[in-house]
Amino acid sequence: MITWDNFHWFAMVAALLWIVGAGAALVSGKRSRWAIILSVAGTLVFGTFIVGFWISLQRPPLRTMGETRLWYSFFMGVSGLLTYLRWKYRWILAFSAVVGIVFALLNILKPEIHDQSLMPALQSFWFVPHVTVYMFSYSVLGCAFILACMGLFRHQENYLTAADNLVYTGVAFLTIGMLTGAIWAKAAWGHYWSWDPKETWAAFTWAGYLLYIHLRLFQRSSPHTLYWILIVSFLSLQMCWYGVNYLPSAQESVHLYNRS
Repeated sequence: MITWDNFHWFAMVAALLWIVGAGAALVSGKRSRWAIILSVAGTLVFGTFIVGFWISLQRPPLRTMGETRLWYSFFMGVSGLLTYLRWKYRWILAFSAVVGIVFALLNILKPEIHDQSLMPALQSFWFVPHVTVYMFSYSVLGCAFILACMGLFRHQENYLTAADNLVYTGVAFLTIGMLTGAIWAKAAWGHYWSWDPKETWAAFTWAGYLLYIHLRLFQRSSPHTLYWILIVSFLSLQMCWYGVNYLPSAQESVHLYNRS
């Protein structure tokens, strides 16, 4: 049976495969078959742990912040690989691997209490789709953030073209996450939206990415400004995900069940 005690072994194997795959991409002048194979293998190893851990817990591993970090590491592997396949940026696998490994390392250094308990509000049909859709959108927008950082360092027009597609995809899933969350909130608490601190940051993040989309569609801003909008929006997303939990105003938040 796969338990949390096994996580560091799965994480190390996945990290090794991701790193070697990223190295293969960097040394290859074109899209590398080995980079793809190794990246897929690393993501499958990580995914195998999540499935096994799910079976072991007898509930979806989505309750605690550490459990959502698992999904973020997994989806960073997926998003980085898809970005590499589509635009052939040799460095994207290295950056996505680093981000995925950092979040996995956080789980090793700061283990949380993982038990089978699931509070009534989480015993909902919307629990799994809401959280997983959010984690996927976060990973896709994470790749857009990486492109923005690279663009500030050395602008290329195709960076913005790639970022456009990533933002469109990420915002679409982010919107689905917000809508499913509103439906879930109505069923659990009797209202769709209450401007809870986490909801407020979610709205701010969503507005930031919509601003980027608006400026790109109407070509009303410089690349430098657009990159900064992507960076600020992604930092806002991090605040929405876990940073808000440490604000004094959030201590009475109904969303604090995300913490262990």
